[in-house]
Amino acid sequence: MTLAANVCVALIALLHVYILVLEMFLWDKPRGMKAFGLTQQMASATKVLAANQGLYNGFLAAGLFWGLYLGAAGFQVKVFFLLCVLVAGVYGALTANKRILFVQAVPAAIALALLFASA
Repeated sequence: MTLAANVCVALIALLHVYILVLEMFLWDKPRGMKAFGLTQQMASATKVLAANQGLYNGFLAAGLFWGLYLGAAGFQVKVFFLLCVLVAGVYGALTANKRILFVQAVPAAIALALLFASA
């Protein structure tokens, strides 16, 4: 069960690295605009805000990788950062796009359940 939990945590961390790349570097490029359903005008107008948001996603990824690096001692670190992802996913689903619930919040909830089941 611990392996499954850690694989989920790693996948969520990698997802947030990908989101960082989309928001910081590809926001106003075709791939970024497609991912977020943006027009060129909207992407250009919000590029700086998106880069800031991407940085926060990078912090989430870094925290999850840190928890994995710590091994068994990283349990609380992983829980904290997964809870951050879960809250961000729920908030994003309520305020921005319901799809965020399934991309961020549900995987974080699954990883949390696996973590606690393996504790």
